[in-house]
Amino acid sequence: MAVSLEEVKKLKELTGVGLTDAKKALEEANGDFDKALDAMRKKGMTKAEKRGEREAREGVIESYVHSGRIGVLVELNCETDFVARTDDFKALAHDLALQVAAMSPKWIADADIPESEIARKKEELLAAAKTDAKNASKPADVLEKIIDGQMKKYFDELVLMNQVFWKDGETKVGDLVKTVASKLGENVVVRQFKRIELGVSE
Repeated sequence: MAVSLEEVKKLKELTGVGLTDAKKALEEANGDFDKALDAMRKKGMTKAEKRGEREAREGVIESYVHSGRIGVLVELNCETDFVARTDDFKALAHDLALQVAAMSPKWIADADIPESEIARKKEELLAAAKTDAKNASKPADVLEKIIDGQMKKYFDELVLMNQVFWKDGETKVGDLVKTVASKLGENVVVRQFKRIELGVSE
């Protein structure tokens, strides 16, 4: 199927591959941008993935306090002190601190979610589905797909890399980090964050 040049360029920018590879990936995914990006990651085609093997121990700790009620610390790492001092890197660190303040994520990536929390949420959704007359009569495989979708939606809102970026309302934070990493030519890693809200304890 035909794919738009804008989508091809966007995929090229995000992954650092050539236009031909980006176009081919989109065509193979029937124009589904997220599917194409995911397929390229699995093939190890993105430059950001290759950079991910390199050590990132430089960087900054960005702080942000909102109205004296919410405080955030974010550690953002890169490979060199030179990149850590660039405006693009500092801007990303600041945007991430604002993201954590506004969207209150619990984890950085999917891999950080405890297995016990995944099991707890699945059990909760399964119990709710069984008491819902609309879902209770559905076949087990259909019910499983519904719950998988609910799980993804729930955890995407709590995982920083899966959240939608507050500034544009459509870019995933993980894609934003990869875009900046591609531009800077270094591995960029969100190492940790801490969010404190007045009167609220974990």
